Amino acid sequence: MIKVLSRPRPFLGEHAAPFSAFLTDSFGRRHSYLRISLTERCNLRCQYCMPEEGVPLTPKADLLTTEEILTLARLFVKEGVDKIRLTGGEPLIRPDVVDIVAQLRQLEGLRTIGITTNGINLARLLPQLQKAGLSAINISLDTLVPAKFEFIVRRKGFHKVMEGIHKAIELGYSPVKVNCVVMRGLNEDELLDFVALTEGLPLDVRFIEYMPFDGNKWNFKKMVSYKEMLDTLRQQWPELEKLPEEESSTAKAFKIPGFRGQVSFITSMSEHFCGTCNRLRITADGNLKVCLFGNSEVSLRDHLRAGASEEELLRVIGAAVGRKKRQHAELFLMRQDSPPALPSTFRNSLRVQVLRHRVSFSSQMVTLWKGGGVPQAPLVAQRWLGSSLPQRHFSSHLDSDANPKCLSPTEPQAPAASSGPLPDSDQLTHVDTEGRMAMVDVGRKPDTERVAMASAVVLLGPVAFKLIQENQLKKGDALAVAQLAGIQAAKLTSQLIPLCHHVALSHVQVQLELDRTRHAAVIQASCRARGPTGVEMEALTSAAVAALALYDMCKAVSRDIVLAEIKLVSKTGGQRGDFHRT
Repeated sequence: MIKVLSRPRPFLGEHAAPFSAFLTDSFGRRHSYLRISLTERCNLRCQYCMPEEGVPLTPKADLLTTEEILTLARLFVKEGVDKIRLTGGEPLIRPDVVDIVAQLRQLEGLRTIGITTNGINLARLLPQLQKAGLSAINISLDTLVPAKFEFIVRRKGFHKVMEGIHKAIELGYSPVKVNCVVMRGLNEDELLDFVALTEGLPLDVRFIEYMPFDGNKWNFKKMVSYKEMLDTLRQQWPELEKLPEEESSTAKAFKIPGFRGQVSFITSMSEHFCGTCNRLRITADGNLKVCLFGNSEVSLRDHLRAGASEEELLRVIGAAVGRKKRQHAELFLMRQDSPPALPSTFRNSLRVQVLRHRVSFSSQMVTLWKGGGVPQAPLVAQRWLGSSLPQRHFSSHLDSDANPKCLSPTEPQAPAASSGPLPDSDQLTHVDTEGRMAMVDVGRKPDTERVAMASAVVLLGPVAFKLIQENQLKKGDALAVAQLAGIQAAKLTSQLIPLCHHVALSHVQVQLELDRTRHAAVIQASCRARGPTGVEMEALTSAAVAALALYDMCKAVSRDIVLAEIKLVSKTGGQRGDFHRT
């Protein structure tokens, strides 16, 4: 529910209340912890975080300025935030990071200023940061073996990180938190070595369950669960004792009697802590995220630049916080088998990436506010917070070194002369002259740009529809599951449809809309590739499997669900010309 202020207040004026209703969600969670990303850039390329070639960066003009960061920080602190953590990318590569910390320190009511860093620049900057007011440090380190460090982060720098850890201890930070993402087959054999560090050092070694993020090719089999890690530690130190949990803590803390430090577990995947989540995030380009795993974002930057007042900003923030879901969408992964393995050359060339809408509505907002009013709920909800009919977009992109012509014959072929689209054939192309199944030979066909779109409708009924709309299904976020299933299905079409050629897709997009009038979910799947054969089967398979996944998510609620209207909407490219369903 959006709180309406009874009277206007001066921008960033005095506190009106100890904690704001704008930062309290519909489940009663009070959000007193704000994470601010200072940059999208990073000087490492950790395998679980981003692809080796990096990620597309936002233009500098679209990033928050220092003044905008501090303006938003003041507003959130004024409304009850008492802890701010600076993140990235890598926050310590931002030139004015020390100045930002110093200015945050001036905010009345802010108790903790923390930073999460990879540690490469920490030893050099920490004395200045400490003087500026930095009070807490988290350092990412996933291995104690220098050669393995280079493999994981794809860069040198192990000794700089260790130097940063010791500098933090030397300057009196206690505990110094060391974040270690545990990945099966990579570093789970170092658990005991990390814990041994806490015997003589004031460290809080935090083991983090491997989580899915864009570009990290997450696989269930790579995740080592909290309970498995705990069992490993107890075999070595049976006296390991659990410490009391702090309010809203994400960590389960343990200590070995006699050791200076402690160990903790961040159980994001196996035992989520959504029920006590008190965190909000602002991205480097100024978007507010109420959940790390959620796709919904609202641009505070555009509102700021459009001249929004404090009251107008708070309404936008309050609406976003009010829409925060009970738990994050990725929990379903713990109940699903990992997808079938793709051939390594193909698998390594693909990454799934959430596409955020980066269309700026600043000019429209300026017009609205200059006209004397705040945009009403429907405009704000649809453009900034995401409609109640969710539309989320995913895509798969080929890396630059992937071979888009893997289906081409070994010897280069001259392009076939085109005399216009060919008519539809009256012969079944997958049957030979004797009536036996046969795969079409596409070796002599020219490579062309192929695009196809297919759709499907899932008639859910009123009960399942309402649960999906409110994201209250016990299995989790049905729309997110269906989208991921559709994307995965498009990539695996040749393994599901026997006579389909393997196609190196350059793009997959799956979109779901909720249709109130029919209590239905409308699915649209589009695929793109450059090659000698079309991608309509990939689009159709994507739409069909997304529909099946939606059925699976809802079948416990109702089996009176109908999958309907699975059809090709359009296709372009190829000798037979384009097709567009009217």
